[in-house]
Amino acid sequence: MEFQTDAIDRVIKNTIDVMEDSKYQIFEILQAAREELANLNNELHQVRQETDETLQKVDKLEVDYRRSRIRLTEVSRDFVRYTEQDIRIAYEKATELQLELMMSREREAYLRNRRDELHKRVRSVENSVERAESIGSQMSVVLKYLTGELGHVTRIVESAKNRQIIGLKIILAQEEERKRIAREIHDGPAQMLANLVLRTEIVERMFVKQEFRLVQDEIVDLKGQVRSSLEEMRKVIFNLRPMALDDLGLIPTLRKYVHDYEEKTKIRTSFETRGKEHRLSSAMEAAVYRLIQEALSNVAKHACASYVLVEITYQAQLIKIVVKDNGIGFNVQRMKKEQIDRESFGLVGMRERVELLEGRMEIESAENQGTAIIIHIPTNVDKGKE
Repeated sequence: MEFQTDAIDRVIKNTIDVMEDSKYQIFEILQAAREELANLNNELHQVRQETDETLQKVDKLEVDYRRSRIRLTEVSRDFVRYTEQDIRIAYEKATELQLELMMSREREAYLRNRRDELHKRVRSVENSVERAESIGSQMSVVLKYLTGELGHVTRIVESAKNRQIIGLKIILAQEEERKRIAREIHDGPAQMLANLVLRTEIVERMFVKQEFRLVQDEIVDLKGQVRSSLEEMRKVIFNLRPMALDDLGLIPTLRKYVHDYEEKTKIRTSFETRGKEHRLSSAMEAAVYRLIQEALSNVAKHACASYVLVEITYQAQLIKIVVKDNGIGFNVQRMKKEQIDRESFGLVGMRERVELLEGRMEIESAENQGTAIIIHIPTNVDKGKE
C-alpha cells in the first residue's frame, strides 16, 4: 500500500505540474485574446463615431447639393439677370458638391461594412475569451482539489472522495451558472437595449428632418421592443429564483412551469397531485422544483418523447415524485456501468441531490419503452441537515 501511495503521489505531482504549465499557457492565450478584444472594441468605437460623423456630413451635402441644383437651374433660365460667368460658377459649384457627395457616400458604405466586420470579430473573440475563462476556471478548481488533498492520498483512495466530488460539482455548477446568466443577459436584454439606443438615434434624426409620421411609427415599434426587453429580463429573473415559489408555493409554481414547458417543447405534459397538499420548507420546495426541472430538461434533450407525466404524492412524512415519459428509453444497467461526465447534472447529479436530502431515486427504463424516474424524499429532515 505504501508503494501504491508513493506512485499515486508521483502521478498526482506530475499531473499538477502539467496542469500548472497548461494553466499558464491558457492564461497567456486569455490575456492575448482580452488585449485583442480591447483593441477591437476601441477600433469599433472609432469606426462608429466616424460613421456617425460621415452620416451627418452626407445629410448636409445632400441639402447643399439640392440647393446648388436649384441655383444652377435658376441662373441658367434667367439670361437677363445672370451672366455666363454666374452660370459657370453655379455649374462648377454643383459639380463639386456632387463629387464630394459621391465620395462621402462611398466612405459611408465602407465604414458600415467595416463596422459590421469588426462587430463579428468582436463576437468571435468574446466567445474565445469565454471558452478560455471556462477552461481556466475548471483547471483552477481541479488544481485546488489536487493540491489540497495531496497529503491525504491514502484516505482518498480508501474513501473514494465522495463528498469532495460533490463539492467539485457544486463549484463547477456555480461557475457554469454564472456564465449562463451572463450569456443570457448579454444575448438578450443587453442586445435589445443596444438596439434601442440605435433606434432612438434614428428617431432623433427623423425628428430633425421633421418626418413626424415616421417618428410616430418608430416610437410605436420602440414601445414593443421595450416590452420585449422587459419580458426577457423577467425570464432571466424567474430562472434564477421563481418568486412564485415563495409567494404561492410549490404546486402553483410547478403548474406554471409545466404549462410553459409544454408550450416551449411541444411535448404534451400532464401534472397531477395526490394526497393532502401542504407547504414544505423553502429549501425543500426549491430542491423539489429543481429536481423536476432537471428531469423535464432531460426528457426534452434526450428522450424524443411526445408525452410526459409529472406526479407528486404527499404522504405523512414523505413526498413522492414521478416523472414518466414515452420516449426512446435506455438500458439502465448499461448506463450504470458507463463512465458519466462528472461535470454534468444529468441523472447522476439528480441522484446525488436526492441523497443529500436523505431520499432515494429509482429509474425504470428499457429501450423503446420510455423512462420513469421515481423519487422519495422525507419531509421531516431537520433544519440543520436541510
